[in-house]
Amino acid sequence: MPNLPDFLTADAAITLAVALGCGLLIGIERERRKGEGPQRAPAGVRSFALAALAGATAMLLGSWLLVAVGAAFVAALAVVSHARDKSDDPGVTTEIALFLIYLIGVLSALQPALAAGMAVVVAALLAAREWMHRFANEWLQPGEIRDGIVLAALALIALPLMPNRPLWGDVLNLRVLGQLFVLLLFIQALAHLARRLLQARHAAALSALVSGFASSTALIAMLGAQVREGRIRPGAAAGAGLLSCVATTLQLLVVAAAVRPMWLASLWPPVLVGSVVVGVFGWLQLRAAPLPTAQAAQRLFSLRSAAMVATMLTGIQAVVYAVTLWLGDTGFMLATLLASLMDLHAAAAAVMSHGAADIALPALHRSALMAAVAVHGLNKAVVAAISGGRAFALALLPGLVAQAGLFAGVLWWIR
Repeated sequence: MPNLPDFLTADAAITLAVALGCGLLIGIERERRKGEGPQRAPAGVRSFALAALAGATAMLLGSWLLVAVGAAFVAALAVVSHARDKSDDPGVTTEIALFLIYLIGVLSALQPALAAGMAVVVAALLAAREWMHRFANEWLQPGEIRDGIVLAALALIALPLMPNRPLWGDVLNLRVLGQLFVLLLFIQALAHLARRLLQARHAAALSALVSGFASSTALIAMLGAQVREGRIRPGAAAGAGLLSCVATTLQLLVVAAAVRPMWLASLWPPVLVGSVVVGVFGWLQLRAAPLPTAQAAQRLFSLRSAAMVATMLTGIQAVVYAVTLWLGDTGFMLATLLASLMDLHAAAAAVMSHGAADIALPALHRSALMAAVAVHGLNKAVVAAISGGRAFALALLPGLVAQAGLFAGVLWWIR
């Protein structure tokens, strides 16, 4: 048996108080749904409070046999209660909760804080019945459920089975590639759900933000084409393009979390400042001339696009690594800048994979990241000018300059 508080000590009193509080918390929630008359539920405030106290008392007495007998007794009560249930909806939620509160009472003698936390979680789950039923049966779409199962399978089954070793130098690690792929899918899923939740309000702004997680440069090119056709005003298109740039910098943290987690402490301040500033620029411009509302897609994510992005990131990491072996630090900087013209996240992933795993962000890599963000922003301005004309590019440029400048300034300041 583990070391337990004596029955006459303050610790024992705390154990019993925690168990009683947990039982009352869940019991009150069940009492409100108990109903009245012959069809009322069998367990309420008193039953749950007594079950929790029984578990705590059995544990305080120091006998695992008594704890097991108590668990069997509560389980038998739950089975009998369910068998005698004559209500129109004979579920087993109350019976499971009754057995669980007994176990929480036992746990309160070992880990009172954990027991209290579990009781709060259980009470919240029980209280959220209607909301969870509506969410599962009415709000979620069949395709979203399937995609959620696929994402869970990839994260919980496939990812842990991938080998965690680089195949060439410090790059081409299958586990890192899998982490990037799963993180991209997770970001797409969160963005999709957020867009659906907020579709009735600010949908165009959120749609622009979500599109940035796929490709901000592609969105700017598409908006530029619409500006040139006269379908969108340059200011509104620039606002949407700048909002998509928020996702561009936020994804730097996603890449860092997968490739070089130790650098997150140095990267999150400049990413946060740059994202907030460019987001404010975009929001102010978009408020002046709103875009048409976009319809949300039916799928949580695109496996094909996420796989293409993850593969591209890994491929560019390998190219930058090869050029670095050939030309040294000069080749490393040159390859990073060229990669940033194609995709900022690919360039960032290459920089992060080139660094040592056990040290903070070095000066060379800090400079490479600052240059990559600046070159990528300049590339977006050029794309805007080519696709949408001078007015579109000039409307976009102040936000891009502010984002790149503040990112570089904050990253340099916190070195």
